[in-house]
Amino acid sequence: MILALLLTSCEEWQPVMTLTYPDPPAREALMIDVNTSIAQLKQMYLDNGSSGLEITDHICIGGQVVSSDRSGNIYRDLYIQDATGAICLKVGKSSMYSDYHPGQWVYVDCAGLRLGAYNGMPQLGIEDESGKNDTAYIDAQYLIDTHIFRGRIDTPPAPRVVSSAELEQALKDGGFKNELWGMLVQFKGLTYGAATSYSTDSYKRIFAILYVDDSTENRVFLSDRTYGVTTWAMTKAKLLENIDAGKFDGVTTQGGRKVEGELLEQLRANAAPVTMSQYFSLGSTPVQIRTSGYSKFADAEIPAVVIGNPESSAPDGRPIDVTGILTIYQGAAQFTLIDLDGVRLSDTGN
Repeated sequence: MILALLLTSCEEWQPVMTLTYPDPPAREALMIDVNTSIAQLKQMYLDNGSSGLEITDHICIGGQVVSSDRSGNIYRDLYIQDATGAICLKVGKSSMYSDYHPGQWVYVDCAGLRLGAYNGMPQLGIEDESGKNDTAYIDAQYLIDTHIFRGRIDTPPAPRVVSSAELEQALKDGGFKNELWGMLVQFKGLTYGAATSYSTDSYKRIFAILYVDDSTENRVFLSDRTYGVTTWAMTKAKLLENIDAGKFDGVTTQGGRKVEGELLEQLRANAAPVTMSQYFSLGSTPVQIRTSGYSKFADAEIPAVVIGNPESSAPDGRPIDVTGILTIYQGAAQFTLIDLDGVRLSDTGN
């Protein structure tokens, strides 16, 4: 359980509007003098002793947008990449797809911003006044308007096909030494289920946390087996449906209490969308496909042919190809689907 917690991100999504907005008024595309590559920017973090730093020099980076929050599965973050790598911009706004289109060039005046990491993942934001994190969301529109500039809309970059060996190397390098983190990538031949580490025989399929109430002791960790949950995540309605179907009968809280009777009623009363990690393997390397319970496809079923036998001790389902954003969390590979168009059965036209 502790290992599962360490390998799974604790940064939760919040409700995000996914309505369709009219196209914004046309704005003149800007061209900014780029004087620093994304790789050079990330090198500054390493040169600073792998520690967060405020950028005081006039440094400008540029890259193409490779993410979209239209489906609600990416929240308040914008990913851009150039020829040398990618980075997460902590813009702090929702429904950004109306303003930042895939393939659009975006330029960032980094002076006054802060470069840091969230559990190993490179991010560019502002200072976190609480001191808990390297960076915080930019949020304020004035800061966004004076640091992030939209350029012309261009052909979106093709996803980079990443092999198991390349992913292994990226994990060894870490978030700031390898260009893959934050990029639009494609994995071919992912199989459902994964070993949790290279030093254990345990086998993992999902990870999620159910909250009975606000206390830490009353959290319920769903890990390893599927519990009969075969969706990418769970909306509130799906969670209640699964509770009523008895899929979580017998689970216990972190404090060791069995979730039944009054505790079960509390879980029902406090039901909320559940973000989940579905575990896959690229060769022998574990990949967490993490999906928000607020996303439009949270309740979409993972095909039974992909899951295979949920009691098996090794992957036996049909492999899939996936396209999305690759991130790193505490030394583990996390993968975020932009939408379900990024999933297809391997070697088919489906």
